[in-house]
Amino acid sequence: MNIHKNARTTPQSRAEIVRRVVAEHQPARHVAAAFGISERTVRKWVGRAGALADRSSRPHASPGQTAAELRALIAGLRRQRWTGPEIARALQLSPATVARYLRRLGLARLRDLVPPAPVVRYECRQPGALVHVDIKKLGRIGRVGHRITGDRRTRTRGIGWEFVHVAVDDATRLAYVEVLPDERGVTCVRFLWRALAWFRRHGIRVRRLMTDNGSGYLADIFTTACQGAGLRHLRTRPYTPRTNGKAERFIQTLLREWAYRRPYPTSTARRAALPGWLHHYNWHRNHGSLYGRPPMSRLLAADNLMRLHT
Repeated sequence: MNIHKNARTTPQSRAEIVRRVVAEHQPARHVAAAFGISERTVRKWVGRAGALADRSSRPHASPGQTAAELRALIAGLRRQRWTGPEIARALQLSPATVARYLRRLGLARLRDLVPPAPVVRYECRQPGALVHVDIKKLGRIGRVGHRITGDRRTRTRGIGWEFVHVAVDDATRLAYVEVLPDERGVTCVRFLWRALAWFRRHGIRVRRLMTDNGSGYLADIFTTACQGAGLRHLRTRPYTPRTNGKAERFIQTLLREWAYRRPYPTSTARRAALPGWLHHYNWHRNHGSLYGRPPMSRLLAADNLMRLHT
């Protein structure tokens, strides 16, 4: 129980008041003077000797409370994607009242109206059965950026962008990455050829490819390249990046542990650090979904992993 900070009495002092008046037969005015309270307060607690705790301040009745039927109507209109002000005008209620009930119902945001889609996790058994390809745009480095300094007032504008192209094997999580100047169809095709060759050198024949709906991947030249390589090209549903979740998750790791790990003086220095980090990721870094083993462990036995690495 929370006692008001200015309260003169507590349950313990109230019990003492009752004891002095009832058991010791002290006059109420003397007890009031001893505790610094009014005689009326003493008599009140003596009369409530069986319940000395504070009562709830909630009223027994709330005449101004919105009716249950009206609250149900608010919820029904909200599920039809009405806005709070529209509901308030239609039902002649205060916008604050509608907003309060929408918060209580958990319907204050539009995203709360549709239950989240169930998470569907999958993993290909065969290396090369599916390779996830994606692109992340990175600003070129003119000086140490705000992600390191926390100061956005000295941003260098108009310096341009670099595009990080990634390819991640679904079964092994092996990754191939290049930093390229653009994301056009021709650039995506050239990256694809080099990625396929890199996977072949590791004994992986790629059979399916998953990308988003970026313009480079929708280009005719990219479609022709996939057909020429015998690849089945899969594309994610629009506005659903989680479909290509392994590439998205790898990009998060790439940004955190390589791109933003330390303050690079130039974009060239950042690119130069990429091969070393990528080697660490594929050969050394413990991967959570691989039971703490590096991606290369899915491709090679333990003895081969050590022999080929050295």
